[in-house]
Amino acid sequence: MAYQPQQADGTFFVESDEPRQQQQRMSARDAAKLIARNKQETIANELSRLACDEYLEDIMQHMRHMEDETLPDANLIDMQREIQWFMRPYLIDFLIEAHAAFSLLPETLFLTVNLLDRYCSKRVVYKQHYQLVGCAALLIAAKYGDKKDRVPQINELNNMCCGLYDAGMFTQMEMHVLNTLDWNIGHPTVDFFTQLIVAEERDSQEVEHMAAYICEIALYHREFVSTKPSTMARASLALARAILGKPEVNDGEWDHVMNVTLLTLSQNLSQPSITLSRKYSNPYYSKVSGKLADFLAQQATIARRGVPETPYEVTPKSNNVYSTPHKGLGSVPGVAEGYMTPPITPDGACFGQDNGMSKEYQMPPRCPVTPTPQPNHTVYHPQQHTGAPSYFENTSSRMFY
Repeated sequence: MAYQPQQADGTFFVESDEPRQQQQRMSARDAAKLIARNKQETIANELSRLACDEYLEDIMQHMRHMEDETLPDANLIDMQREIQWFMRPYLIDFLIEAHAAFSLLPETLFLTVNLLDRYCSKRVVYKQHYQLVGCAALLIAAKYGDKKDRVPQINELNNMCCGLYDAGMFTQMEMHVLNTLDWNIGHPTVDFFTQLIVAEERDSQEVEHMAAYICEIALYHREFVSTKPSTMARASLALARAILGKPEVNDGEWDHVMNVTLLTLSQNLSQPSITLSRKYSNPYYSKVSGKLADFLAQQATIARRGVPETPYEVTPKSNNVYSTPHKGLGSVPGVAEGYMTPPITPDGACFGQDNGMSKEYQMPPRCPVTPTPQPNHTVYHPQQHTGAPSYFENTSSRMFY
């Protein structure tokens, strides 16, 4: 149908062959544009490859430097008065679900957790602000590396948080995180180093997915907060090859830190988060969560029969990811090189008055409470308890069920 001036019968449209011809002409033009675009991408990729080969040593040197500069300090997080390690799995579950809901890049998740941990290494964080810091870190990481149309909207994140915050709190916390970190966001994630090693060693996609699964399991545990991404990448890939029965790769000398990281990873695979296990049960990720569960069951059977251990045999811990013991204040003596406490975040709902936002926010309505996890419990039942209202505790029941 083609648009024409009004006809004698009162209609505006008449039958015509023009649209079909125009469609053919447009298709030809689109095809020509597509061919030209593909040629440009091919040339650009080749130039990038040549530039990468030429400057690879300088790039890796810079990445090693940034790796050290942007590494969180778990000892400083130990000094937090209100934030406990048992809270971490619930927040990581929430961030993983939000990351998947917005279809963000894999490196965005690792950058989010890095920003969160770095902020907690520098500022005292109250329980009611813990989830808000995680949301701000997710916003910053998504803006840093993802496409603009994938970046979460504040109202969408607020809906995932039971509506406990308003737009001003998100934007103010986002600015506070950026100022605390001196706007230094460029962190080489474990995903970056994994991609380099996979390309060099020609590992299969299944190995890559298993390594990613192992690295995301590590996000839940304190032991890996201060582990370098490059170390984590090598250890997770070596463990993934062993789990999947792939041949070992001689990619250089293994020092003591590498061996300890590999052993510690193997000890934390037995009871991964249900949220994370469900994510990696998808065929897109080669269903590696099921394969890991089968491997662990096989190892348990071998251990019961008294068969000698394999070089990378997994020795699971007795506790699960949600039963991390409570830490006491000053539980790590002599840390932080004499610093008694990190800088203090201003009290109250506002996080600083220097950015022109002086609005006082009211406490939102209280949501159902998620209790403190108890050791060796994998199922949690709501129970009433007394104490100050907590944003993180109030929203966890919404986030993780």
